[in-house]
Amino acid sequence: MSRVDARDRLILALDVASAEEAVHLLDRVGEAISFVKIGLELYTVAGPEMIKHARLRKKRIFLDLKFLDIEETVKRATARAAAMGIDFVTVHANRKALNAALEGRGAVPSDGSGLKLLAVTVLTNFDAADLRDMGIQWSVADLVAARAKLAAEVGFDGVVASGEEPSVIRQRVSQDLLIVTPGIRPSDQGADDHARVSTPTSAISAGADYLVVGRPIRDAPDPKAASERIVLEMQAAFDSRA
Repeated sequence: MSRVDARDRLILALDVASAEEAVHLLDRVGEAISFVKIGLELYTVAGPEMIKHARLRKKRIFLDLKFLDIEETVKRATARAAAMGIDFVTVHANRKALNAALEGRGAVPSDGSGLKLLAVTVLTNFDAADLRDMGIQWSVADLVAARAKLAAEVGFDGVVASGEEPSVIRQRVSQDLLIVTPGIRPSDQGADDHARVSTPTSAISAGADYLVVGRPIRDAPDPKAASERIVLEMQAAFDSRA
C-alpha cells in the first residue's frame, strides 16, 4: 500500500463572504493547501468565478452545496459540476437524489479521475435532540450508518460524516467508501457551532480519509503555518494507521 500524503487530504473550507477574501486566504496559505471547499456562502456571492480562481492556483475543488431537489434538478446540477471539473460534490442521502446525481455525473473515467459523489449523512451541528425534533428516533450513529449504507448501495464514492462516525461506517458498512470529515478542531480549540467535533488524530484513527478545516486555519494569525501544523498531525495519524 502506498503511503498517504496528508497534504493531499487536508481540505480548506473557504467559508468567507467574498471572492476577494477567498483569494486573499488562498494566497496566504499558498502551497500548504492543495484542496479547497466552496460552500453555500461563497458560491452564492462568487459562484463559478471562485472556481476559476481556485483552478488558476491549481487547487482541487470540493463543491459543498448539498444537493436535494427533484431528480431532474439534481441530475442537471451534478452534470454542470462535472463539466466544471469539480473533484467532490455533496448530495443529501435521499435515494432519489443520489440516483439522480449518479445519472447526472455519467460514466466514471477508467483511471478513477473526475467527479466523486459524496452523500451527506448527518450534519455535524446535529445531535440526538435535533433528530428527535425532526421526528427521527434513531441515534446519530445508527442514522449515519443507515445513510452510509444507502450511499454504498446505490454506488456513491463516499460520505460526509463527523469524526465520531468513521469507525461505525467502517464496521457496519464498508472499508472502501471515502469518508470526508468536517468539524475538525485542533485539541486546543473549541467546537464553535459543531455539536460533534474531532481532532485530526482521532478522526483519521477512526477511519476518515479527508479532513475539512475552516476557522482554525482561516482565523489563525498565520494560516499557512496553521495548515502545516495540521498536515504534520494528519501525516503522523495516517502513518500510524497504515
